Amino acid sequence: MSPQAIGEYQGMAAGDGGRGMTGTLYGLGIGPGDPELITLKAHRLLQRVPVIAYPMPAEGQSPTRAIAAPHIPAGRTEIAIRLTSANSTPRKTIEMDEFERIGRTLEDGHDVALLCEGDPLFYNDVQPLFLRLAEQFPIEVVPGVSSLSASAAALGTPLAAQDEQLLIIPASLAARTLTVRLSEADAAAVIELSGNFAKVRDCLAVTGLLPKSRYIERTAHGQQRVLPLDQVDPTQVSRASMILMHRSSPA
Repeated sequence: MSPQAIGEYQGMAAGDGGRGMTGTLYGLGIGPGDPELITLKAHRLLQRVPVIAYPMPAEGQSPTRAIAAPHIPAGRTEIAIRLTSANSTPRKTIEMDEFERIGRTLEDGHDVALLCEGDPLFYNDVQPLFLRLAEQFPIEVVPGVSSLSASAAALGTPLAAQDEQLLIIPASLAARTLTVRLSEADAAAVIELSGNFAKVRDCLAVTGLLPKSRYIERTAHGQQRVLPLDQVDPTQVSRASMILMHRSSPA
């Protein structure tokens, strides 16, 4: 979604003349995969809000909606937000028509629950849409269990303890930068692994941290896997995966 398109929409909203009270946009964190990890507050709002929006990949069904499906009452209006890759990078863009539709729904006075896998404000694909709409409409963020905390729980090891430094690193960074930052961290979570796994593994090997690292994918899903890095096929790395490193953990 280009800044020009957003500006055009905001101009339309500003020139609306006012139709009375607008709806509230709720950013609901629904957890990393297990439907039972949804919070009580997010569940309560799902029972009340008449319109539900969620991201939809370019192909296939929505993993986000699948997580929340057991908690969505029948008869709700649904808006599927189609995500597309921008400029051949892993970053996502949101089509203008979905942005407009949610905006019109809020202008008409209807509340909208925007479902966010994990936590709404932690590396979330719909975060740009949420923040843009927040410039025009009332919002409420309901935090959720992130994939980061769920992955640590699945491994049964702390992310960090006491005065240790925890670093969250996108795997898309240059190898030199990754190596320097990993060498300085007490503990680290490396995310966005798809297409970058081999590079990250090599960086961890250079720093001597490979034995201190574990790969985990599909956290809190039925197909969750935890592997040593030397057992991971770089061509089969899941989109929903990360590497956790804890320097003080036993090798």
